[in-house]
Amino acid sequence: MKVRDLGIPGVFLVTPEPWHDPRGAFYEHFRLDTLRHETGRDFPVAQINYSVSRRNTLRGLHGVVDPPGQAKYVTCVRGALLDIVVDLRVGSPTFAQHVRTVLTAESGAAVLVDEGMGHGFRALTDDTCICYVLTTPYVPGTQFEINPLDPELALPWDLTEPPLISEKDATAPTLAQALALGFLPRWSPTPRHEG
Repeated sequence: MKVRDLGIPGVFLVTPEPWHDPRGAFYEHFRLDTLRHETGRDFPVAQINYSVSRRNTLRGLHGVVDPPGQAKYVTCVRGALLDIVVDLRVGSPTFAQHVRTVLTAESGAAVLVDEGMGHGFRALTDDTCICYVLTTPYVPGTQFEINPLDPELALPWDLTEPPLISEKDATAPTLAQALALGFLPRWSPTPRHEG
């Protein structure tokens, strides 16, 4: 698999190299030694989640406070999605910047998202299924949300109609409100899970 830095420290695109034959295809989706070598980060797997969404569902922006922090390895296992990661680490040289990727089940590509990021996606097809491999388990009360439609962030969701969005995400604080509330993670040039 190929690992490419997406321009925000700690965010990488991982693209498999499939082996095709008359039966179909095979590829490695997650390989710790390769990720460690290419990113300089370890990725201890603590939990794996799936979500299934209708077309035009918008989920996010979601993050986890530090501690415990949480890195994610996100891939689309059915359908297609528009994935956006926002750097929410106060003091980061790329604070409030985003990267956008289209993930499809056919490509098998994944986005590795380091701790301190906000992550969200818009489902591009009905019955889109996303897999999240996580470095820490769910801890009640440690999650936070940022409004994905915050005009200050102006994220390129490519909406042509109002999205399906939870009340929690639609009423989440803006980035400016989150800064004022003081719950955003702080930037550290040394990742917690160094390889």
